[in-house]
Amino acid sequence: MLKSTIKLFFLCNILIAQGDTEVYIFDLISNANNYSINNPINISNNDGYDNQPSFMKNGRSILFSSTRNGQTDIVSYNIRSGKKTWLTNTDGSEYSPQQIGNSKTFSAIRLDKDGTQLLYKYSMYSNKSSVLIPKLKVGYYAWANKNQIYCFILGNPPTFEIFDLKTEDKIYIDDQIGRSIHDNNKNNFVSYISKQNKDWTINTVNKKSRETQILTNTLSRSEDLNWITSKTIIMGKENKLYQYELSRNSGWIEIADLSKYGLNKISRISVSPKKDKVAIVVEKN
Repeated sequence: MLKSTIKLFFLCNILIAQGDTEVYIFDLISNANNYSINNPINISNNDGYDNQPSFMKNGRSILFSSTRNGQTDIVSYNIRSGKKTWLTNTDGSEYSPQQIGNSKTFSAIRLDKDGTQLLYKYSMYSNKSSVLIPKLKVGYYAWANKNQIYCFILGNPPTFEIFDLKTEDKIYIDDQIGRSIHDNNKNNFVSYISKQNKDWTINTVNKKSRETQILTNTLSRSEDLNWITSKTIIMGKENKLYQYELSRNSGWIEIADLSKYGLNKISRISVSPKKDKVAIVVEKN
């Protein structure tokens, strides 16, 4: 039992594996719903781990996790000025920042030095923080509304659950899922990656009925995606980007090859609110 628990701990805590990564932003160009990218800018430009970009609701700034003084903190990058502002300065390391609604607060996963891993709420303008979900070790998450968070909960086995901040109720949805969890508000669902079978799938859970369904297969053994529109998915595999149109059902279409910029091993992807920018995490050469 001890061996299996240790194995599970290392498998599930992928988010804290410190790779040498960078965050780039590109212009996202649409031509009759056929997308392309250009004008790459390295916004992290930092040795060590830089990851989990998330656009602010105003589209003018991006939050991401970045290595500083031997740990990982949250930084805000202003797209127009190129200025970086560090937002956290705790004894622990923070990951996966997301603005909470339109407020001047954001959430992030904190990993403390004693191994405690919890989801916190932070002020944008001070180092004040408070625990959002006590006792549950959140690995990945997405906000569905101001009260409900869809979470990958680390455990044996790890599970996909909805946590209600008002009632503190938990609702089990699934297990054996990936790290890409995204709200698709127009379609009233949250998408996630199912790894139940050999061929991974992009699944949805209806926010009202809690019913799940399969949308399509992922690119083989890939799990990083986001929504450009309510009907268009963008996904990375190795050095290439692809789009998938739900309305066309035409399969995955390649839209960009990042190797021409000297970039490869795409992971996290974030799309700006105006759909004119995309942030992409790549491994440093």
